[in-house]
Amino acid sequence: MRIPSNRAFTRITPSAFSYHRFKSYVSDCRAVLLPSFGGPDLLELRSNVQVPPLKPHEVLVHTRAVSVNPLDTRMRAGYGRSIFERLLPLILGRDISGEVAAVGASVTSVSVGEQVFGALHPTAVRGTYTDYAILSEDEVTPKPDSLTHVEASAIPFAALTAWRGLKCTARISEGQRILVVGGGGAVGLAAIQLAVAAGCSVVTTCGGQSVERLLAAGAEQAVDYVAEDVELAIKGRFDAVLDTIGVSETERIGISFLKRGGHYMTLQGEAASLADRYGLAIGLPAATALLLNKQLLYRCTHGIEYSWTYMRADSDGLNEIRKLCEAGKMKIPVHTTFPITQVKEAHEAKDKKLIPGKIVLEFD
Repeated sequence: MRIPSNRAFTRITPSAFSYHRFKSYVSDCRAVLLPSFGGPDLLELRSNVQVPPLKPHEVLVHTRAVSVNPLDTRMRAGYGRSIFERLLPLILGRDISGEVAAVGASVTSVSVGEQVFGALHPTAVRGTYTDYAILSEDEVTPKPDSLTHVEASAIPFAALTAWRGLKCTARISEGQRILVVGGGGAVGLAAIQLAVAAGCSVVTTCGGQSVERLLAAGAEQAVDYVAEDVELAIKGRFDAVLDTIGVSETERIGISFLKRGGHYMTLQGEAASLADRYGLAIGLPAATALLLNKQLLYRCTHGIEYSWTYMRADSDGLNEIRKLCEAGKMKIPVHTTFPITQVKEAHEAKDKKLIPGKIVLEFD
Protein backbone atom coordinates (compact mmCIF):
# COMPACT_ATOMS: atom_id res chain seq x y z
CA MET A 1 0.00 0.00 0.00
CA ARG A 2 1.59 3.28 -1.12
CA ILE A 3 1.24 6.21 1.27
CA PRO A 4 1.56 9.75 -0.16
CA SER A 5 4.46 11.89 0.90
CA ASN A 6 3.97 15.31 2.56
CA ARG A 7 4.48 16.96 -0.81
CA ALA A 8 1.20 15.39 -1.91
CA PHE A 9 -0.83 17.48 0.57
CA THR A 10 -2.32 20.94 0.10
CA ARG A 11 -1.90 22.77 3.40
CA ILE A 12 -4.32 25.20 4.99
CA THR A 13 -4.06 27.36 8.07
CA PRO A 14 -4.14 27.64 11.02
CA SER A 15 -2.54 24.27 11.78
CA ALA A 16 0.57 23.14 9.97
CA PHE A 17 -0.74 19.59 10.43
CA SER A 18 -4.17 20.18 8.83
CA TYR A 19 -4.68 18.98 5.29
CA HIS A 20 -7.41 20.17 2.97
CA ARG A 21 -7.36 17.26 0.54
CA PHE A 22 -4.99 14.79 -1.02
CA LYS A 23 -3.71 15.39 -4.50
CA SER A 24 -2.68 11.75 -4.44
CA TYR A 25 -3.43 8.92 -2.03
CA VAL A 26 -3.06 5.18 -1.60
CA SER A 27 -2.79 3.50 -4.98
CA ASP A 28 -3.59 -0.04 -3.80
CA CYS A 29 -5.00 -1.82 -0.76
CA ARG A 30 -6.65 -5.00 0.47
CA ALA A 31 -10.10 -5.88 -0.85
CA VAL A 32 -12.44 -8.87 -0.86
CA LEU A 33 -13.02 -9.86 -4.49
CA LEU A 34 -15.74 -12.04 -5.94
CA PRO A 35 -14.31 -13.56 -9.16
CA SER A 36 -17.44 -15.62 -9.95
CA PHE A 37 -20.90 -16.20 -8.51
CA GLY A 38 -21.48 -18.94 -5.97
CA GLY A 39 -20.83 -19.82 -2.34
CA PRO A 40 -18.84 -18.07 0.41
CA ASP A 41 -15.72 -20.06 -0.47
CA LEU A 42 -15.33 -17.97 -3.64
CA LEU A 43 -14.64 -14.76 -1.71
CA GLU A 44 -10.96 -13.83 -1.91
CA LEU A 45 -9.17 -11.31 0.32
CA ARG A 46 -6.43 -9.94 -1.90
CA SER A 47 -3.73 -7.35 -1.36
CA ASN A 48 -2.52 -4.84 -3.93
CA VAL A 49 -5.99 -4.18 -5.35
CA GLN A 50 -5.98 -0.92 -7.28
CA VAL A 51 -7.69 2.16 -5.83
CA PRO A 52 -9.13 4.18 -8.74
CA PRO A 53 -8.53 7.95 -8.97
CA LEU A 54 -11.13 10.06 -7.22
CA LYS A 55 -13.66 11.97 -9.30
CA PRO A 56 -14.49 15.55 -8.22
CA HIS A 57 -17.60 14.58 -6.23
CA GLU A 58 -16.15 11.45 -4.59
CA VAL A 59 -14.81 10.65 -1.10
CA LEU A 60 -12.16 8.07 -0.21
CA VAL A 61 -13.02 6.40 3.11
CA HIS A 62 -10.52 4.43 5.20
CA THR A 63 -12.80 1.56 6.23
CA ARG A 64 -13.23 0.60 9.89
CA ALA A 65 -16.38 -1.53 9.69
CA VAL A 66 -18.89 -2.76 7.10
CA SER A 67 -22.10 -4.70 7.66
CA VAL A 68 -23.13 -7.84 5.79
CA ASN A 69 -26.48 -7.16 4.14
CA PRO A 70 -28.80 -9.73 2.54
CA LEU A 71 -28.05 -8.00 -0.77
CA ASP A 72 -24.36 -8.89 -0.34
CA THR A 73 -25.04 -12.60 0.02
CA ARG A 74 -27.64 -12.58 -2.77
CA MET A 75 -25.24 -10.80 -5.15
CA ARG A 76 -22.50 -13.27 -4.26
CA ALA A 77 -24.86 -16.11 -5.19
CA GLY A 78 -25.76 -14.53 -8.54
CA TYR A 79 -28.58 -12.05 -7.95
CA GLY A 80 -28.13 -9.25 -10.49
CA ARG A 81 -26.10 -11.54 -12.75
CA SER A 82 -27.49 -9.84 -15.86
CA ILE A 83 -25.90 -6.56 -14.75
CA PHE A 84 -22.77 -7.66 -12.91
CA GLU A 85 -21.46 -10.80 -14.66
CA ARG A 86 -19.58 -8.87 -17.34
CA LEU A 87 -18.04 -6.68 -14.60
CA LEU A 88 -16.54 -9.49 -12.50
CA PRO A 89 -14.58 -9.52 -10.27
CA LEU A 90 -16.76 -7.47 -7.93
CA ILE A 91 -16.11 -5.97 -4.53
CA LEU A 92 -19.22 -6.58 -2.42
CA GLY A 93 -20.49 -4.42 0.43
CA ARG A 94 -22.80 -1.41 0.75
CA ASP A 95 -22.62 -0.08 4.32
CA ILE A 96 -19.49 1.57 5.69
CA SER A 97 -18.12 3.47 8.65
CA GLY A 98 -14.62 4.93 8.72
CA GLU A 99 -12.46 8.03 8.27
CA VAL A 100 -12.18 10.31 5.28
CA ALA A 101 -8.76 9.72 3.70
CA ALA A 102 -9.19 12.01 0.67
CA VAL A 103 -11.83 14.06 -1.07
CA GLY A 104 -12.45 15.08 -4.67
CA ALA A 105 -12.04 18.64 -5.83
CA SER A 106 -15.77 19.46 -5.59
CA VAL A 107 -16.47 17.94 -2.16
CA THR A 108 -17.51 20.42 0.53
CA SER A 109 -19.64 18.48 3.05
CA VAL A 110 -16.88 16.36 4.66
CA SER A 111 -13.15 16.83 5.15
CA VAL A 112 -10.03 14.70 5.49
CA GLY A 113 -9.77 13.01 8.88
CA GLU A 114 -13.51 13.24 9.61
CA GLN A 115 -15.37 10.19 10.91
CA VAL A 116 -18.18 9.28 8.51
CA PHE A 117 -20.72 6.58 7.74
CA GLY A 118 -22.88 5.90 4.71
CA ALA A 119 -23.92 3.43 2.04
CA LEU A 120 -23.41 2.78 -1.66
CA HIS A 121 -26.16 2.38 -4.23
CA PRO A 122 -27.23 -1.27 -4.84
CA THR A 123 -25.70 -1.28 -8.33
CA ALA A 124 -22.21 -0.12 -7.28
CA VAL A 125 -19.48 -2.41 -8.68
CA ARG A 126 -16.69 -1.39 -6.29
CA GLY A 127 -18.20 -2.02 -2.87
CA THR A 128 -17.04 -1.44 0.69
CA TYR A 129 -15.32 -4.75 1.55
CA THR A 130 -11.99 -2.98 1.14
CA ASP A 131 -9.50 -0.98 3.20
CA TYR A 132 -10.27 2.11 1.09
CA ALA A 133 -13.76 2.54 -0.33
CA ILE A 134 -14.96 5.22 -2.74
CA LEU A 135 -18.37 6.82 -2.27
CA SER A 136 -19.99 9.92 -3.69
CA GLU A 137 -20.35 12.95 -1.43
CA ASP A 138 -24.10 12.28 -1.17
CA GLU A 139 -23.45 8.76 0.13
CA VAL A 140 -21.62 9.72 3.33
CA THR A 141 -22.33 11.94 6.32
CA PRO A 142 -20.51 12.63 9.61
CA LYS A 143 -20.74 9.71 12.04
CA PRO A 144 -22.45 10.50 15.35
CA ASP A 145 -19.97 10.50 18.22
CA SER A 146 -22.40 8.35 20.21
CA LEU A 147 -21.93 5.42 17.80
CA THR A 148 -18.90 3.19 17.36
CA HIS A 149 -17.83 2.33 13.82
CA VAL A 150 -19.34 -1.14 14.28
CA GLU A 151 -22.69 0.30 15.38
CA ALA A 152 -22.71 2.95 12.65
CA SER A 153 -21.93 0.50 9.85
CA ALA A 154 -25.12 -1.46 10.58
CA ILE A 155 -27.47 1.44 9.90
CA PRO A 156 -27.27 3.33 6.57
CA PHE A 157 -28.30 0.84 3.88
CA ALA A 158 -31.26 -0.55 5.83
CA ALA A 159 -32.38 2.85 7.09
CA LEU A 160 -32.13 4.45 3.64
CA THR A 161 -34.17 1.59 2.17
CA ALA A 162 -36.91 2.21 4.73
CA TRP A 163 -36.61 5.99 4.30
CA ARG A 164 -37.03 5.70 0.55
CA GLY A 165 -40.31 3.82 0.91
CA LEU A 166 -41.85 5.72 3.80
CA LYS A 167 -40.66 9.26 3.17
CA CYS A 168 -40.29 9.45 -0.62
CA THR A 169 -42.95 7.05 -1.86
CA ALA A 170 -45.68 7.06 0.80
CA ARG A 171 -44.77 10.52 2.15
CA ILE A 172 -45.90 9.56 5.64
CA SER A 173 -46.96 12.29 8.03
CA GLU A 174 -47.80 12.74 11.69
CA GLY A 175 -50.91 10.92 12.86
CA GLN A 176 -50.94 8.25 10.16
CA ARG A 177 -51.04 4.50 10.80
CA ILE A 178 -48.23 2.41 9.32
CA LEU A 179 -48.00 -1.39 9.01
CA VAL A 180 -44.53 -2.92 8.71
CA VAL A 181 -44.66 -6.53 7.53
CA GLY A 182 -41.53 -8.30 8.77
CA GLY A 183 -40.32 -5.82 11.34
CA GLY A 184 -37.68 -8.13 12.80
CA GLY A 185 -35.08 -7.46 10.11
CA ALA A 186 -32.88 -4.40 9.82
CA VAL A 187 -35.08 -2.62 7.24
CA GLY A 188 -38.22 -3.35 9.24
CA LEU A 189 -36.67 -2.10 12.47
CA ALA A 190 -35.43 1.05 10.75
CA ALA A 191 -38.90 1.62 9.26
CA ILE A 192 -40.52 1.37 12.68
CA GLN A 193 -38.10 3.90 14.15
CA LEU A 194 -38.50 6.29 11.20
CA ALA A 195 -42.30 6.13 11.36
CA VAL A 196 -42.40 6.59 15.14
CA ALA A 197 -40.06 9.59 14.86
CA ALA A 198 -42.44 11.06 12.25
CA GLY A 199 -45.32 10.86 14.73
CA CYS A 200 -47.03 7.82 13.21
CA SER A 201 -48.56 4.88 15.03
CA VAL A 202 -46.93 1.63 13.94
CA VAL A 203 -48.07 -2.00 13.90
CA THR A 204 -45.69 -4.74 12.80
CA THR A 205 -45.53 -8.47 12.20
CA CYS A 206 -42.46 -10.45 13.24
CA GLY A 207 -41.14 -13.68 14.70
CA GLY A 208 -41.75 -14.30 18.38
CA GLN A 209 -38.13 -13.55 19.30
CA SER A 210 -38.48 -9.96 18.02
CA VAL A 211 -41.73 -8.92 19.70
CA GLU A 212 -40.28 -7.25 22.80
CA ARG A 213 -37.52 -5.52 20.84
CA LEU A 214 -39.96 -3.98 18.37
CA LEU A 215 -42.32 -2.83 21.10
CA ALA A 216 -39.32 -1.18 22.78
CA ALA A 217 -38.53 0.53 19.44
CA GLY A 218 -41.94 2.20 19.50
CA ALA A 219 -44.35 -0.17 17.73
CA GLU A 220 -47.80 -0.05 19.32
CA GLN A 221 -48.43 -3.69 18.42
CA ALA A 222 -46.06 -6.47 17.36
CA VAL A 223 -47.83 -9.58 16.10
CA ASP A 224 -46.05 -12.94 16.15
CA TYR A 225 -47.01 -14.27 12.71
CA VAL A 226 -46.17 -17.84 13.75
CA ALA A 227 -48.26 -17.96 16.93
CA GLU A 228 -51.10 -15.63 15.88
CA ASP A 229 -53.49 -15.17 12.98
CA VAL A 230 -52.29 -11.84 11.62
CA GLU A 231 -55.61 -10.99 9.95
CA LEU A 232 -57.49 -11.46 13.23
CA ALA A 233 -54.90 -9.92 15.52
CA ILE A 234 -54.55 -6.60 13.65
CA LYS A 235 -57.46 -4.18 13.73
CA GLY A 236 -58.27 -1.19 11.55
CA ARG A 237 -56.82 0.20 8.33
CA PHE A 238 -53.49 1.76 7.49
CA ASP A 239 -52.21 4.67 5.42
CA ALA A 240 -49.10 2.77 4.30
CA VAL A 241 -47.79 -0.79 4.33
CA LEU A 242 -44.08 -1.58 3.97
CA ASP A 243 -43.69 -5.28 3.19
CA THR A 244 -40.13 -6.49 3.77
CA ILE A 245 -41.09 -10.12 3.04
CA GLY A 246 -42.79 -9.59 -0.30
CA VAL A 247 -44.35 -13.01 -0.99
CA SER A 248 -47.83 -13.36 -2.46
CA GLU A 249 -49.47 -14.01 0.93
CA THR A 250 -47.94 -10.97 2.65
CA GLU A 251 -48.86 -8.86 -0.39
CA ARG A 252 -52.47 -10.01 -0.17
CA ILE A 253 -52.65 -9.36 3.56
CA GLY A 254 -50.88 -6.01 3.35
CA ILE A 255 -53.14 -4.69 0.61
CA SER A 256 -56.26 -5.85 2.48
CA PHE A 257 -55.28 -3.64 5.43
CA LEU A 258 -54.86 -0.43 3.40
CA LYS A 259 -57.21 2.53 3.35
CA ARG A 260 -58.26 3.85 -0.05
CA GLY A 261 -55.53 6.18 -1.20
CA GLY A 262 -52.94 4.27 0.82
CA HIS A 263 -49.55 2.95 -0.34
CA TYR A 264 -48.34 -0.64 -0.49
CA MET A 265 -44.57 -0.97 -0.89
CA THR A 266 -42.60 -4.18 -1.25
CA LEU A 267 -38.83 -4.66 -1.10
CA GLN A 268 -39.09 -7.66 -3.41
CA GLY A 269 -39.37 -5.95 -6.78
CA GLU A 270 -38.88 -8.27 -9.72
CA ALA A 271 -36.77 -6.16 -12.07
CA ALA A 272 -33.46 -7.86 -11.25
CA SER A 273 -34.87 -11.39 -11.05
CA LEU A 274 -36.64 -11.09 -14.43
CA ALA A 275 -33.54 -9.55 -16.01
CA ASP A 276 -31.44 -12.43 -14.66
CA ARG A 277 -33.92 -14.96 -16.01
CA TYR A 278 -34.52 -13.52 -19.47
CA GLY A 279 -31.67 -11.05 -20.01
CA LEU A 280 -31.77 -7.27 -19.83
CA ALA A 281 -33.38 -6.78 -23.24
CA ILE A 282 -36.44 -8.85 -22.32
CA GLY A 283 -36.39 -8.90 -18.52
CA LEU A 284 -36.47 -5.17 -17.81
CA PRO A 285 -39.41 -4.43 -20.18
CA ALA A 286 -41.22 -7.45 -18.72
CA ALA A 287 -40.65 -6.14 -15.20
CA THR A 288 -41.90 -2.70 -16.18
CA ALA A 289 -45.02 -4.21 -17.73
CA LEU A 290 -45.62 -6.36 -14.63
CA LEU A 291 -45.29 -3.38 -12.31
CA LEU A 292 -47.59 -1.18 -14.41
CA ASN A 293 -50.16 -3.98 -14.57
CA LYS A 294 -50.19 -4.36 -10.78
CA GLN A 295 -50.37 -0.60 -10.26
CA LEU A 296 -53.39 -0.31 -12.56
CA LEU A 297 -55.03 -3.39 -11.05
CA TYR A 298 -54.78 -2.20 -7.45
CA ARG A 299 -55.83 1.36 -8.28
CA CYS A 300 -58.97 0.02 -9.93
CA THR A 301 -59.83 -2.72 -7.42
CA HIS A 302 -58.64 -1.21 -4.13
CA GLY A 303 -57.95 2.47 -4.79
CA ILE A 304 -54.37 2.16 -3.52
CA GLU A 305 -50.87 2.80 -4.86
CA TYR A 306 -48.50 -0.14 -5.42
CA SER A 307 -44.69 0.25 -5.55
CA TRP A 308 -41.45 -1.67 -5.62
CA THR A 309 -39.08 0.18 -3.33
CA TYR A 310 -35.28 0.11 -3.37
CA MET A 311 -32.50 1.82 -1.47
CA ARG A 312 -31.28 4.96 -3.18
CA ALA A 313 -28.49 7.24 -2.02
CA ASP A 314 -30.03 10.47 -0.77
CA SER A 315 -28.20 13.14 1.20
CA ASP A 316 -31.42 14.42 2.80
CA GLY A 317 -32.34 10.94 3.96
CA LEU A 318 -28.86 10.19 5.25
CA ASN A 319 -28.74 13.47 7.16
CA GLU A 320 -32.13 12.77 8.74
CA ILE A 321 -30.94 9.30 9.74
CA ARG A 322 -27.79 10.81 11.26
CA LYS A 323 -29.90 13.23 13.34
CA LEU A 324 -32.12 10.40 14.54
CA CYS A 325 -29.00 8.46 15.55
CA GLU A 326 -27.67 11.48 17.44
CA ALA A 327 -31.01 11.79 19.26
CA GLY A 328 -30.98 8.09 20.18
CA LYS A 329 -34.03 7.40 17.98
CA MET A 330 -32.34 5.16 15.42
CA LYS A 331 -30.25 2.11 16.21
CA ILE A 332 -29.86 -1.32 14.63
CA PRO A 333 -28.27 -3.82 17.05
CA VAL A 334 -25.22 -5.77 15.93
CA HIS A 335 -25.34 -9.43 16.88
CA THR A 336 -21.86 -10.61 15.84
CA THR A 337 -18.64 -9.20 14.42
CA PHE A 338 -15.97 -10.94 12.31
CA PRO A 339 -12.57 -9.64 11.23
CA ILE A 340 -12.42 -8.97 7.49
CA THR A 341 -10.03 -11.92 7.23
CA GLN A 342 -12.99 -14.16 8.13
CA VAL A 343 -15.38 -12.82 5.50
CA LYS A 344 -16.06 -16.34 4.21
CA GLU A 345 -17.13 -17.48 7.67
CA ALA A 346 -19.37 -14.43 8.04
CA HIS A 347 -21.15 -15.13 4.75
CA GLU A 348 -21.49 -18.81 5.58
CA ALA A 349 -23.08 -17.95 8.93
CA LYS A 350 -25.50 -15.60 7.16
CA ASP A 351 -26.36 -18.18 4.50
CA LYS A 352 -27.05 -20.89 7.06
CA LYS A 353 -28.94 -18.48 9.34
CA LEU A 354 -26.62 -19.41 12.20
CA ILE A 355 -26.71 -15.79 13.42
CA PRO A 356 -30.19 -14.23 13.68
CA GLY A 357 -29.15 -10.57 13.77
CA LYS A 358 -26.82 -8.12 12.07
CA ILE A 359 -23.27 -9.19 11.19
CA VAL A 360 -20.46 -6.65 10.88
CA LEU A 361 -16.97 -7.10 9.42
CA GLU A 362 -14.22 -5.18 11.26
CA PHE A 363 -11.00 -3.87 9.68
CA ASP A 364 -7.72 -3.63 11.58
